[in-house]
Amino acid sequence: MSIKEFEGKVAFITGGGTGIGAAVAQQFVAAGGRVVLMGRRREPLLAVAEPIGGLVVAGDAANAQDVRAALAEARAHFGGIDVLVANAGGHGVGELTATDDEAWHMATRLNLDTAFVCARELMPGLIERRGNVVVLSSLAGHFARPGVVGYVTMKHALIGLTRSLARDYGRHGVRTNAVCPGWVRTAMADEQMQVLIDKHQLANVDAAYALVARDVPLGRAAEPREVADAVLYLASPRASMVNGTFLMVDGGASAVDLPTIAFAH
Repeated sequence: MSIKEFEGKVAFITGGGTGIGAAVAQQFVAAGGRVVLMGRRREPLLAVAEPIGGLVVAGDAANAQDVRAALAEARAHFGGIDVLVANAGGHGVGELTATDDEAWHMATRLNLDTAFVCARELMPGLIERRGNVVVLSSLAGHFARPGVVGYVTMKHALIGLTRSLARDYGRHGVRTNAVCPGWVRTAMADEQMQVLIDKHQLANVDAAYALVARDVPLGRAAEPREVADAVLYLASPRASMVNGTFLMVDGGASAVDLPTIAFAH
């Protein structure tokens, strides 16, 4: 990647205070761009933004009023937005019968509404600047993990949102694509690893990640910077003909034929 590939470009990143969002922000600035970080907690956003000269706009990315206020501040500070990275998300834990209305609505709000609302509010400006959108879905957007009906459903829905935006706004010069990570070593994933540590009496979080990656061809979870590399590729001019697709960043997990796993052990 050219060190100045995003010179003069501004990215609006939701959930930019930790994990993948933070890595995207750091690498976007390293490639010459500027960033606006939106999230509900100002402190982690500031920790990421201050060393790289980013702008923090605290608020709920699923709330249209908050997003409009954030966009107005971003325009006043940087002039406009060229890339939306819809990275905000959260848990949707529980099987169907264990998921009440409140949990379902929360899964929808955290994972789907954040991307929908931000895309809707930023789209006029993205059309004007011929920008693009990168949506963070998941391996769970294609396959079902056990006991997380809200998360799986919303990550699938993000693939539909990606394709719909690509179809409707490609003619206006706005590309929309999705990145679908498998396991990534983030704070949120660490919490899920603790469940495995307790269940299987594992020694530590590294042992838990080794367990979930046992049947992944590359044999490990991703680092946030590796997912960020995929995001930056899709946002870059090098992906100028890539629209309405998804990029799996899963170490080959989606290439595995599940019924044959028994033959590998």
